[in-house]
Parts: sequence; C-alpha cells; structure tokens
Amino acid sequence: MKLIVAVIQPTKLDSVRTALAEVAVERLTVFDAEGYGRQRGQTATFRGIEYQTNLLRKVIVEVAVNDDFLERTLAIIENVARTGVEGNIGDGKILVIPIEQVVQIGGKERGPSAV
Repeated sequence: MKLIVAVIQPTKLDSVRTALAEVAVERLTVFDAEGYGRQRGQTATFRGIEYQTNLLRKVIVEVAVNDDFLERTLAIIENVARTGVEGNIGDGKILVIPIEQVVQIGGKERGPSAV
C-alpha cells in the first residue's frame, strides 16, 4: 500500500479527479496549499500597484492505493496535471510514501481491503 501525495495546480484538480474516477480510483483527499519551488513567486498587479507574491496557490491531492493501482495512478496524475506537451515549471510534484497499516474507522477492515 502506498500514499500518493500530488501537489498540482488548482486548475487541474477537476481533470485529475475525473481521470482517476475512470480507472476506479475514487477515494481521495484534497487540501488547499500555498508554496513555491523554482518559480520563487510571481509579480501581480492590484488596483494599478505592482507587488510580489512569494507563495503561489497549489492543491494537494492525497490518494491511498494498493500496490497494483500505483503505476496507473501515477501515470494518470502525471499526464493530466501536466501543462503543455512537456510540462512547465510550477506543474507540481508527486510523492509516493509507503503505508504500513490502514484501519477503516467505520468498519472492521484492516490492510489492503480497507483502502
């Protein structure tokens, strides 16, 4: 079992969620986040005044999957969340974290069947 943590652009969330649902990956958690990487923020204009924003809005999508769903889930997130043909700086990152145990709170299932 793995936990996939994908930091993506907010505009790509609906596309990623829809694409994952098409391959039966339907349970996910979404967080709003702010941060920056190589972009180092951006310049914006508000009421004619230019200012520097250091943190950019992102969305974090967490998906717990069994090992047999890992590669297809990664491929979908990577392909759908990418902007342009080869991607751009700021498209995000995907982290894969091992899960030792899953316990379903509302039932008595544990392990891969609880995912």
